[in-house]
Amino acid sequence: MIWGRAALAEFGLDPARIYLNHGGYGAVPRSVQTEQDRWRAIIERDPTGFYEDILPDAMRNAAQSAAHMFGGAANDWVFCENATQAIGGVLSSIPLAQGDEILTTSLAYGAVAKAMQQWAARRGLVRKTAEILPFLESDAQVIDAVTGAFSKRTRLLVIDHITSSTAAVFPIAEIARAAKAHGVAVLVDGAHATGQIALDVPALGVDWYTGNAHKWLFAPRGCALLWTAPSRQQTTRPAVLSWGADESYTAAFDWIGTRDVSPWLCLPSACEAFTSFGGPALMARNRALALEGASMLSERLGLVPSAPPAMRAAMVAFGLPGTLQCSASMLRRTISEQFGISLPVFEREGRLWLRASAQKYNEMADFEALADALRQLLPKS
Repeated sequence: MIWGRAALAEFGLDPARIYLNHGGYGAVPRSVQTEQDRWRAIIERDPTGFYEDILPDAMRNAAQSAAHMFGGAANDWVFCENATQAIGGVLSSIPLAQGDEILTTSLAYGAVAKAMQQWAARRGLVRKTAEILPFLESDAQVIDAVTGAFSKRTRLLVIDHITSSTAAVFPIAEIARAAKAHGVAVLVDGAHATGQIALDVPALGVDWYTGNAHKWLFAPRGCALLWTAPSRQQTTRPAVLSWGADESYTAAFDWIGTRDVSPWLCLPSACEAFTSFGGPALMARNRALALEGASMLSERLGLVPSAPPAMRAAMVAFGLPGTLQCSASMLRRTISEQFGISLPVFEREGRLWLRASAQKYNEMADFEALADALRQLLPKS
């Protein structure tokens, strides 16, 4: 098994750069790029024959790969361009009455929080937020914050499996059990979970689960998955309604107009790449590297990770010390342009945060280069 910078040959990434943002936009292996080119060539040879005759079965075959990887039946899985779009479909589908509450957390992905607010305003709903500290010590803090925000009017909980800005893994199964006891439906934003942690989605006890396959599962960008519990499929539809809207759950999602479906049809190839790279062994190796890198950054620079090791996977996030000295975009570009390192920088609660991801092509030297860069950029205490 090839790990570290030698594995860059399997991707199109610039070998002169250090890429610590796999969690942001992924990186597509060359084998999957080749498969996408193959599908695009098939489409262009006869677009009519493809969309009319080939696509219906090809879509369901691709969904079978999702079921094999993450549980359930193929007809429980449909495709979307990204997790935010999938969440929009659920929000537009779920039957809610004026005054009902939809709940999320203060660590929700920004686009999802905005979508929830828009849907709440349109339908006369109340969007509530469970406040969760950006620095966590235990699962219990998350469970207590979420369950403490339930009320008699709470109908839907939208919650991250792995938070985007703080890279904390939430105890979804425990939260789902508590939600069910309160009669609250659960929609999980697993944008970062598919391919980063082991998943048996039906076993979580949730109503909907969406994840981006174009991050940790190596699919082309624009490939996301939505699992819907069988009891919810009759009413769950995409936000854009088309020919299949009055037919079935899968028919509604599989066709909402002419678009580039090649990222979705590459899911089997992406799953093959994930397996060939080690599958469970890859996830364990990535997590171990992220933990080691976080420990080194803490020791050398005094940075404190947002969550304890038990609540982290292959990403680590740090809140940088001190108040804002520059914008997040300025710091990100400085790290990129001066040191050749790609990683995201966020603004949250008056301080800057950065997040580093560990993937097959990373090694400790990448984290050490980040430490050297931050040593020069952070204000001296």
